[in-house]
Amino acid sequence: MTPALVDLLDSHLRRQHAWQWTGKVIDAAGQSMECAGPLCSIGDCCELVDAAGRRYAGEVIGFRGHRVLAMPLEGTEGLRHGDAVIGLGRPPAFPVGEQLIGRVLDAVGNPMDDLGPLHASDHKSIHRAPPAPMDRLPIRQPLSTGVRAIDSMLTVGLGQRIGIFGGSGVGKSTLIGMMTRNASADVIVVGLVGERGREVGEFLEDALGAEGRRRSVVIVSTSDQSPLLRMRAALAATSVAESYAADGKDVLLVLDSL
Repeated sequence: MTPALVDLLDSHLRRQHAWQWTGKVIDAAGQSMECAGPLCSIGDCCELVDAAGRRYAGEVIGFRGHRVLAMPLEGTEGLRHGDAVIGLGRPPAFPVGEQLIGRVLDAVGNPMDDLGPLHASDHKSIHRAPPAPMDRLPIRQPLSTGVRAIDSMLTVGLGQRIGIFGGSGVGKSTLIGMMTRNASADVIVVGLVGERGREVGEFLEDALGAEGRRRSVVIVSTSDQSPLLRMRAALAATSVAESYAADGKDVLLVLDSL
């Protein structure tokens, strides 16, 4: 086996458990499933298995009395009373590394482009504590966005957070696309959260362009997907950006929109 395949298998095995707790579905209300068991913690990944053996990825979102509240990442059609719930004993993780650059991924790390499978050698939890206040560097160095009006009149600094607010159709995504193509950053991480499906292709082709995509990681969760997936997309984009920053790269993180 190649070294890359060995690393991939090692990373996969490290995230597995030799045992798994199971429970069963008791009640359902919308996308929330009330279950008897399994033994788990809030934020843990789980799987719901229907009578046909289909598996639905989910997450533990809370408790009600002695019951576990779980939410599938996708639809709940096909699940019924008594179906099995399997606790995976780990929080959700997302692939990280150089292999992500130039790729378009969904909220759980599956490729959405036509560039083949993603062979990531490492995964990071999307639930990560923010840096300690005393570890944050002061904002002293300007960041060139490549947009003259911003660089001259509304200067942005390295490490700064900014928000762009406006109504529909006034050019927010166009402005973001200009910044991603021209900003003086090593890597661009773009989270497209809650966009309509047709807008994703438009953003990639018109706003980001081929030049911007070559140094970008794009993570997508469209408006027709569950709230849990949309929230995961934002957390995954942040986790990926933090991973590159920890490697010493200058990273521009863009979320469109909150």
